[in-house]
Amino acid sequence: MLAMNKIKILGTVVTIIAASMVFTSCKDKRSTGWEYAPNMYEHLAYDPDQKNPNFKDGKTAQVPPAGTTPIGFTRFDYPNTKEGYELASVEVKTVIAQTQANYAEGKVLFEHFCSPCHGVNGQGDGEVTKHGYPPPPSYSTGQSSRGGNMKDLTDGKIYHTITYGLNAMGSYASQLSPEERWKVVMYVHHLQTL
Repeated sequence: MLAMNKIKILGTVVTIIAASMVFTSCKDKRSTGWEYAPNMYEHLAYDPDQKNPNFKDGKTAQVPPAGTTPIGFTRFDYPNTKEGYELASVEVKTVIAQTQANYAEGKVLFEHFCSPCHGVNGQGDGEVTKHGYPPPPSYSTGQSSRGGNMKDLTDGKIYHTITYGLNAMGSYASQLSPEERWKVVMYVHHLQTL
C-alpha cells in the first residue's frame, strides 16, 4: 500500500513537471529562456550612433570642446602654410636629448619610412625613383622647393615637413609619433653633412 502511494505521488509529480514544460515552451517563441548576466548585452550606456536625450542636439557622439587636446596628443600649432613653415623654422627646436640611442632609432625610422624615396644616404636616390617617380632633392647638395639649400634646413623646417608633407611627400604624422619625428630630424641633420 505504501508503495502504491509512492508511485501515485511520483506519477503526479512527473505529470505536473511535463505539463509545466509543455505549457512554458509554447508560451513565447522569441524567449531564449533564463538570462545569465543580462547586463553583458543589455547595457545602460548609449552607443555612439544612438539618439541621446541628455544633449541638446540629441546625439550621443559629441564634438570635443574647442581648444581641448586629446590625451597623449602633442599639439603642433604651426599651420600648413609657407608662413607656418617659416615660423616653425625660427621657433621650433628639438625636444629630445641628442643621444646615441635616439640617433640609432632615428636612423632605423629613416630607413623604414624615408629611404624608399630619399635613399639610404639621403641623396634622393630611393627605390621609388627607379620606377618613374621624381627624385627628392639631396640633403647634402640639393635645393629645397621652398627655397634655400637642403643642408641648411633647421629642426623646425624638417619637423614641419614630416608633419604636413610637401609636394609628392605626404604627411607622416599618422605613422610617426612626435618623438619619433624628432629622432628622424636628428638623423636627417647627420645626412645633411654627408
